[in-house]
Amino acid sequence: MVEKLLRAHASVRKYKNYTLSTEEVTELIETAQHAASSHFVQAYSVIWVTDESKKEELGRLSKNPKQFETAGAAFLLCADFNRLQVAGNLHNTNIEIDTTENVLVGTVDVALFAQNLVIAAESKGYGICFIGGVRNNPTEISQLFDLPQGVFPLFAITLGVPDQQNEVKPRLPVAAVLHENKYNSKKYELLLKEYDHTMEEYYAGRETNQKVTNWTSQMAEFLEKPRRPHMAEFLASKGFHLK
Repeated sequence: MVEKLLRAHASVRKYKNYTLSTEEVTELIETAQHAASSHFVQAYSVIWVTDESKKEELGRLSKNPKQFETAGAAFLLCADFNRLQVAGNLHNTNIEIDTTENVLVGTVDVALFAQNLVIAAESKGYGICFIGGVRNNPTEISQLFDLPQGVFPLFAITLGVPDQQNEVKPRLPVAAVLHENKYNSKKYELLLKEYDHTMEEYYAGRETNQKVTNWTSQMAEFLEKPRRPHMAEFLASKGFHLK
């Protein structure tokens, strides 16, 4: 059952007219909190966006406005070391947050929490969409939600009853991501050509938004130039200079 649920994941960008209750959201968040956490620091916080004007502005700033228009719940997920600084203050200890390791720990903690949230939501029949576009305007979004020093937004999640369900995209073959005892890059050229053929068939044959493309061409275009170079300066403004 769990395996079937995980394999069925696809982003949902249009939802039916249903707003999640406080009880439903609380239950989902509490379930998500049982994700693993590095040294149990639990370096994450969630902003539940119920203010319609803020939700609309979050959509605009993340350059994904339609994702938020029909969502039954919208969340901004943040790495959070502010709360840990308060924990240190209770013991007259200054918490050193300004390290690359802490950025990684916070990012991983948020991702693990978020995946638990998604699985819990999908197990109840909801659909979700991750929105990394939050990092398009992290400074403005931080101001919108009063995020203090030591807290930075990573992505948003919209959630609701699906009104439009996308087809599941074929993933890379297991052989492309599974290595035994040592890393082997020699297999990639053949495997990626085969995967490109699979993706070409998928894009050409899906019910909506058909197009002629494949995975490697998309990745080449996507990663040709540095993306969101402003993130380094933004993280520094939040107290993380990647020491």
